[in-house]
Amino acid sequence: MSPFELAEPTSIKEALGLLDTDDPAVRPISGGTALMLMMKAGVFRPTRLVSLRKVGERFVGIAARDGGLTIGAMTPLTAVEHSAEVARAAPVIPRIMQRLSNVRVRNVATVGGALAHGDPHMDLPPVLMALGASVAVVGPKGERVIKVEDLLTGYYETALHKNELIAEVRIPPQGKRRAAYIKFTAGSYDDWPAVGLAVALEAEGDTIKAATVVVSAATEKAVRLKSAEAVLAGARVDDALLARAGDAGVAEAEVISDLRGSAPYKRELIRVFVGRAVRQAMAANGATH
Repeated sequence: MSPFELAEPTSIKEALGLLDTDDPAVRPISGGTALMLMMKAGVFRPTRLVSLRKVGERFVGIAARDGGLTIGAMTPLTAVEHSAEVARAAPVIPRIMQRLSNVRVRNVATVGGALAHGDPHMDLPPVLMALGASVAVVGPKGERVIKVEDLLTGYYETALHKNELIAEVRIPPQGKRRAAYIKFTAGSYDDWPAVGLAVALEAEGDTIKAATVVVSAATEKAVRLKSAEAVLAGARVDDALLARAGDAGVAEAEVISDLRGSAPYKRELIRVFVGRAVRQAMAANGATH
């Protein structure tokens, strides 16, 4: 790796002042699990990294709030995995964690980093999208709130300005909503997915009142499949309905090929996984397979 400066500010104001909107080689770093791989591969050669480890208490920790959750951006994934508050408010999240890379990565990687990196293969962003989560973002001009759905704008691209930082993730109360996430990996159990499929449902009996369906890894960014959502809304769950929803999702998704699978292969995975994820969410177990 090339030499670089490591800055360790102790306040958010100092951290923002160290960022440079005109220099792409200056970048903030949280857990660094993805960024360090890019640096070792020579894909990214920073001149300065701005560490966020000491910028303030708001960036770390998990708090239950009015039935929802607030998670500091610098909170490690392991803390989220073992949080009683997260298990109560959004049980699908700790259930996915054991397949979210390995424990060494989860001990270091952070919630904010998983979102700010913009990698479409990340497992957490589609789940947060399905749950209706938002992020609080701070910058020189103050603070703004962005839905996770709007934060991810393209392949490794987000709506963050170069001098903005994610401060916290906010998950609204889920009430009786049920959620599930399925990932299919072409490699090991905890590898990056070829396809990720997150679903959150409101249902009465075997009838779906409303649904949110999100696909990731097969597309350039995690994205809602609104045509599949429309098929599911107001319908009774059966095999025919789930097949129609899968077909609608495949027709809508702009699927890409990569090392983990061809586009036609991923389309078939989406076609099947929409139905499987809905079945799991209806069973209210949210488990992954």
